[in-house]
Amino acid sequence: MVPGSLTQDGTQAARSPGAPAEALIRIEAVHVDYPLKDGTQKKVLNGIDLIIGRGEFVAVAGQTGCGKSTLLRLVLGAEMPTKGRVLAEGREVLRPDRDRGYVPQKYSLFPDKTVIENVIFGPEVEEFNLFTRLTPRFRRRRRLFRAEALVQLRHMGLHDSDAAKYPDQLSGGMQQRVAIAQALATKPKILLMDEAFSALDPGTRAEMQALIRRVWAETGMTVLFVTHNIHEAVTLGTRVIVLSTGAGKSARGEPDQQGSMIALDVPVPQRDCRLSNAGRSEECARIIQRVESATGHSLQPDTESQ
Repeated sequence: MVPGSLTQDGTQAARSPGAPAEALIRIEAVHVDYPLKDGTQKKVLNGIDLIIGRGEFVAVAGQTGCGKSTLLRLVLGAEMPTKGRVLAEGREVLRPDRDRGYVPQKYSLFPDKTVIENVIFGPEVEEFNLFTRLTPRFRRRRRLFRAEALVQLRHMGLHDSDAAKYPDQLSGGMQQRVAIAQALATKPKILLMDEAFSALDPGTRAEMQALIRRVWAETGMTVLFVTHNIHEAVTLGTRVIVLSTGAGKSARGEPDQQGSMIALDVPVPQRDCRLSNAGRSEECARIIQRVESATGHSLQPDTESQ
């Protein structure tokens, strides 16, 4: 566990994997089309229906270009569907807000700000504008933001001395730890991670996988984690969703090759699937085979060390 990690109301919480999940995210009949220069449309997502429960860790896998990141941006509110709608806590998602933290593939840090300035940037911008920053209340709140940021950085495995450094003074793994702290600074209910560990070396990636699992287990946040790595999806997720083009049929019963649909949606037994090949249960091995088949990829030997 990550000692002192906080839920949205500031209390400590422990995840209970066996508890029934309350629906938090609803994706209803979502289509996404992108216009092309020749005047035609490229269909990216084709009729996605999905319910994600509160506290779930959902890994979204699939081949490059299948719409995984698009799906994440819809939940973030950074992109709108062509048809259908996305709801969070029963409200339609129309724009990003503090309830949804986001960690992209490439570190989203401001190069001209220190580590601690990066972490407190979101809360400051959300609560204060240019004029209210001149008030005594802003100075008091800024001290509180900095104190909370230091606690969060320690939870990410960083030291107080790192707070004054700039991003280019940090390793890739350290930058991604700061990016996660930045995403958690507003105490979101949903954490969205888009290939967040793909640029890291295998050892650092394994450390970050363990870190995010511990953060999830204590905070009880809902995590939507996009990856093309099958081992990572099955190791981290309580549930794996695979997007694939041509997963269904058209209204005339013909194969539909335009836009991705959900090809697989399967729960994952957590204890067994975090083990190496030798220790995995038959059930977990079957899940891996199903994910491999749905994605068209095989589990590569070099991922087994993670």
